[in-house]
Amino acid sequence: MDAGISEVAEYCLRAAESNSLSFPEIVGKLMQAGFESYSIDFRRATATYYLPDGESVVLATHRHHTPIAAALNGAALRAAIEEAQHSASGYTYLGFCEKVMTGGCAGYLVSFSGRRAVYFGRTAETHVEPFPQR
Repeated sequence: MDAGISEVAEYCLRAAESNSLSFPEIVGKLMQAGFESYSIDFRRATATYYLPDGESVVLATHRHHTPIAAALNGAALRAAIEEAQHSASGYTYLGFCEKVMTGGCAGYLVSFSGRRAVYFGRTAETHVEPFPQR
């Protein structure tokens, strides 16, 4: 993979973790670089960014020490997602991660062409969240 493309992924991950770019801005930059999706794995503390040709780049993420609940709690997940979508006062991406983990989320996959995020629990329960229509 081209080093410049990997640098875009690294930049976007750090921008999310530092709250210096919004989710739509990050998606735009990743798409412009040619990525089609990415996934976050809270248990391994990794982010994987995927290109259409099968290449990917794996990066270390912030390691949360929040336990992941045994079952996916849809209400808790939806509340955290809504807070993020509306940039609620005090919102941070790292805080969002901790809230969804407390709600049983072990990770999530974001598909740009599918315009959705799929959140999954430890027993493979899922919650599909379409991108907001704006």
